[in-house]
Formats: sequence, structure tokens, C-alpha cells
Amino acid sequence: MPLVRTADLITEARSEGAAVCAFNVITVEHAEAIAAGAEAAGRPAVLQISENAVKFHGGRLGPIAAATAAVAAASTARLSLHLDHVEDEALLRQAHAHGFTSVMFDASKLPYGDNVKATAEAVRWGHERDIWVEAELGRVGGKAGDAHTPGVRTDPAEAAAYVADTGIDALAVAVGSTHAMTDRTATLDHALITALRDAVPVPLVLHGSSGVPDTELRRAVAAGMTKINVGTALNKAFTGAVRAFLEAHPSTTDPRKYLTPARAAMTETVTGFLRTVSRRW
Repeated sequence: MPLVRTADLITEARSEGAAVCAFNVITVEHAEAIAAGAEAAGRPAVLQISENAVKFHGGRLGPIAAATAAVAAASTARLSLHLDHVEDEALLRQAHAHGFTSVMFDASKLPYGDNVKATAEAVRWGHERDIWVEAELGRVGGKAGDAHTPGVRTDPAEAAAYVADTGIDALAVAVGSTHAMTDRTATLDHALITALRDAVPVPLVLHGSSGVPDTELRRAVAAGMTKINVGTALNKAFTGAVRAFLEAHPSTTDPRKYLTPARAAMTETVTGFLRTVSRRW
């Protein structure tokens, strides 16, 4: 099926009182697992490639974007392509040429005023090309060294001003989740989610969702979260399956032997997350 627009998936989910999961793509196997998981769940999903993933692929967006788009085109699921956590403006400006219909522009390292200015410019550029733009206010902990450092949660009044001043289409907020968690033990501030939903006119995005239990995710969707980002949970499933296979078959050298169960484990993880957020509980 041809790629669909992230904006359309978000709008539909919001009208249903549900959410859309956005899953990180690092390898082709990630993309294949996301597509298969979406097909199994009967739900749409967002295939998102982060700036860090692009760096892993030698700083070249084209090959991994083309491979991911090809996987989506071969799938029966409704899938969109999203460029995530972009700090490099040169990378941002490659999004349109490679089929991305949405980006998350991350200026969270900058002082507030500079963040607003840079994000507003990214929004202007994106909207001229019909690209949906997400940004972040507040800081989600985890993954030391990237754009997220431990800090305060998102303030509703500041969020309202930020959305108005930047013109963003969606707001990623800090409400208690943490990047790179391998255990699903995070507790979210649901009252804050509700306050943020009431304060801003745009959809809310939850980053660091891998560490959030299903019950917390369901409550978050009910409180107003519309886009749920998942990355580490896929990597945990992938690595766990590879490790188990190689421990049982230590002489294996053909990567297809262990990538097959790795992809299957990620597919199961994707299906589970999609079923969790598919409706308001």
C-alpha cells in the first residue's frame, strides 16, 4: 500500500479517542516487523527514522528511507514515514525529497527563546511542503548524550504559549516517561496529561513509551495522548531473540538464522503495543 500521511493517521486516531504508535526503524528487519505487526493488529502505524539511526547508517538518509518506504509499499497496513528527533537542519531539509510526511524537529537543547525561533522556522519550512511538524517542550530523561537530559516536566501554560508561537502540529511532552527503559515500570502524571490536553489545541506525543506499562498507556490515551513513540522495546525483543538463538546454536554463522526470530519477536511487540492503544479504555 502506498505511504499515507502521518497527519491523516493522527487526525483519525484523535477522532476515535485512540492513539497511533510510532516505531523506531534502525534496520530493514525493524521496518518489516513494524509492517507485519501492524497487519496482524489491523491498525496503522508510523515508521520513524531518527537522526541517530541516520548517523548509524553513515549519515545517509536515502538508503534506509528508501528501504523503509519499500517495505511500507509492500504491506497491506496503512503506514507513514516520519523523521524523528532532527537537530541537524541540513537533515531536516532532506525529509521531503525522501518521502517523509512528518518530522519531529528537536530544538530542546536550546534556550527557550532560541528553541521557539528555530522551531518556528522549521514549521514554516515544513508547512510549505505539506510536512506535519512535531516538537518538544520539557525534557524526557534517559539516553545521556542525546537531545534529552533529565529536567522538568512540561508546564501547561508554557506549552500553550509555545504552540501558539511556533505553529507546531503536535507537541511531545514530559509527563514521567523516560527514554531507553528496558523495564516497563514508569508511572505517568495523568493529571498533567489532561491539563496539557486542555491547554493546547494540538495532539500530544508520548516519548519513551517502551518503559510504560499497558495500563499506564491506556490511561494516557484516555487522558489525551495521540502519538505513542516506541523504540527500546523493539530493540530489547530483537536482541533477546538473537541472544537466545546464539546461545542455543553457538556455531551459527548465517545471520538469517537469528534475524528471523529477532524479526518475529519485534513483530509480536509491535502488535501488542498497537492493540493497547487502539481505542480509549
